[in-house]
Amino acid sequence: MKVDLLVQNGWVYRTYRQCFEKMDIAVVGEKFYDISPSSYYGNKIPYEAECVVDGTGKYFIPGLIDIHMHIESSMTYPGEFSRAVLPWGVTCVVADPHEIANVFGLEGIKSFMEQETELDIYYGIPSSVPSTGSSLETSGGQIREEEVRELLKEDKVICLGEVMNDSDLVSGEDTLIKRIIRLCQNGDRRLMIEGHCPALSGEALAGFIRGGVDADHTQQTPESVLEKTDMGMFLELQAKSLTSDVVETVVSHGLYENVALVTDDTMPDHLAKGHLNQILKLAVEQGMPPEKAVYCATLTPARRMGLDDRGMIAPGKLADFVVLDDLVSFCPSAVYKNGKQHIKSPDSPKAVFPDHFYQSVKCRLALASDFKLNRCEIRNGTATVNVMEIQDFGTRVRHVKREIPVRNNCICWQEAGLSLAVVFERYGTSGDVAYGLVEHAFKSPGAVATTWSHDSHNLLVLGNSVEDMVLAQNRVVHMQGGYVTARGGKITASAALPVGGILSDGSLPKLSEELAEVREEIGAMGYVNSNVIMSISTLTLLVSPELKISDKGLFDVKTKQRVPLVEKYES
Repeated sequence: MKVDLLVQNGWVYRTYRQCFEKMDIAVVGEKFYDISPSSYYGNKIPYEAECVVDGTGKYFIPGLIDIHMHIESSMTYPGEFSRAVLPWGVTCVVADPHEIANVFGLEGIKSFMEQETELDIYYGIPSSVPSTGSSLETSGGQIREEEVRELLKEDKVICLGEVMNDSDLVSGEDTLIKRIIRLCQNGDRRLMIEGHCPALSGEALAGFIRGGVDADHTQQTPESVLEKTDMGMFLELQAKSLTSDVVETVVSHGLYENVALVTDDTMPDHLAKGHLNQILKLAVEQGMPPEKAVYCATLTPARRMGLDDRGMIAPGKLADFVVLDDLVSFCPSAVYKNGKQHIKSPDSPKAVFPDHFYQSVKCRLALASDFKLNRCEIRNGTATVNVMEIQDFGTRVRHVKREIPVRNNCICWQEAGLSLAVVFERYGTSGDVAYGLVEHAFKSPGAVATTWSHDSHNLLVLGNSVEDMVLAQNRVVHMQGGYVTARGGKITASAALPVGGILSDGSLPKLSEELAEVREEIGAMGYVNSNVIMSISTLTLLVSPELKISDKGLFDVKTKQRVPLVEKYES
């Protein structure tokens, strides 16, 4: 028998037993043909092959499958993303395109789906665009029942993306998210329903699950892992959940069938160092046996999404597999997609977007007066203000109250050691501007401005120097989107994102260099967080605890109620 590819004497991953055995792999066309005991043991090789690979000393695992991620978090387009992640052993992803949907709606989603990629990209229907509602934030697009019906016709759509608006899901009324879930669970196609519930527990969590959502990818604790899996939830663990105590909980309770490893968000400068393989490595470093970690990055995600043609090295499955030198670094020495070794092209595939995608930031240029809080009810005294307190780890923001001076009708936020967050509505609909105060942001004078602000992607400016805030905001508008830092009266770093204000159409290496400079500049101003870029960008994410800001104002994430900047004045 002649086959196209024969791998000999490799340590092949045996999925159901979660172990490695010395085997030969035969491939015909795009699929595995046979997995047989290795010729190393003296067996006669039953196949001739066009290509023979010596697998001695190597480990062979199925292609990695990431079922919860956002291509837009890498600030690039599907073609360039595919080119970037395949060398890391990722052969299939399920992308939730709710960022491009927030800017361009259905047209944005279809612009992604129409692009050809070597990587297999399936999609979730964005369930929460906008993430809350038009009364709480302004977005450029909306996904409602009509758009969902249209997307259900697409073969690449296999799930409903993360449901965020828990209050609407458990409401006694027939809300939009309830109607969307019904559309996705009725008829010929019954999609998996993904969820976002970082702060839910007890009866609130039970109500969320009863509403049809049975997965969560947000930051977990040992307690939440047990509560959610006991309630039947499937957990998708990203980097910030892979602490030693969370991993110990999964390991000690044998929860591997209920868990997948995912990336969620990978910044472009981080993508140069790895993707899902880095999450696999982290899980092992934190105490998960490598054989179990491989299981949670291959079969459990495939099974969750009904991708029955992959996730195993077995006859009849797609011949997607990764060659490793060890089970420590998880850095592939070779990657095979559809039975052929992937060779990274030196040229980026061309990005194809409509012209109007490059003219989406319809925002006025800021003036110095936009960054002065000089409309107080009293001339002199103090103001008790609501403040977003940034944490060193993760994207959660604490809601705290601070008492700061008022002089000449102006809140002295700089004197109090706070930074100012200002959101400009950027779609040309209302021109609204909203204000919030931030603690533990910048320690030295400077500013950052960006249109890459989740999920609505309005223009966010954060800083403690009015001059630098004006400079950064103006540059972002002129660039038609991106990230900009300024300090000392000069622009110090920038990364242009001209496609919808959230994507680059250039090469990922160039973008990575630019964003690394932005990250370095933010750190030089004293901003400390485990994920600096995401921490700033999610100040506008109204579904991530506890107090966040949109172009409509400050909002309590749990109650979705507006929170005043100033609680009270005392003269």
